[in-house]
Amino acid sequence: MAVRPILSFEHPVLREKAKKVARVDTSIQRLIDDLAETMLDAPGAGLAAPQIGVPLRVCVVKGDDNQIWGLVNPEIVKHDGVQVGYEGCLSYPGWVGEVARHETVVVKGRNRRGKEVRIKSTGFTARAFQHELDHLDGVLFIDRLTNLDTLRRVDELEGEEKEAAVAAAAG
Repeated sequence: MAVRPILSFEHPVLREKAKKVARVDTSIQRLIDDLAETMLDAPGAGLAAPQIGVPLRVCVVKGDDNQIWGLVNPEIVKHDGVQVGYEGCLSYPGWVGEVARHETVVVKGRNRRGKEVRIKSTGFTARAFQHELDHLDGVLFIDRLTNLDTLRRVDELEGEEKEAAVAAAAG
């Protein structure tokens, strides 16, 4: 396992659609481990392989319960409701903005052993899954802002707004 450098938003790989993984093997398992270690070191609530310069459909998400899911070829198969809140990104450090996401999602993918899994999540964890799956399609949170005026530097916020934004910036 290794902590890898996280690419910043201007890197072109972050705007590309990541390639599907054909087989879950030891190199993919190592990639999942590196993503998890890098995410925790940052610290963050999710990280996609393109953010460390690997254009493959692999990501990790840390849930509200601190469980870490490593997923290969994930996709949203069901969603419901709407939540609007601040969101940040490890590739766009120090900035947050308001993004509308589904309140509940069911994500299907393969785990580190290649077994198909389905994960149902709500709230912040659902937001994190959607954020990371966007990365796999070359979409950044700034592309989904409810309004460009909501994009703000975290250090410009105050009180409860700052607390919420700092928690959201871990995504």
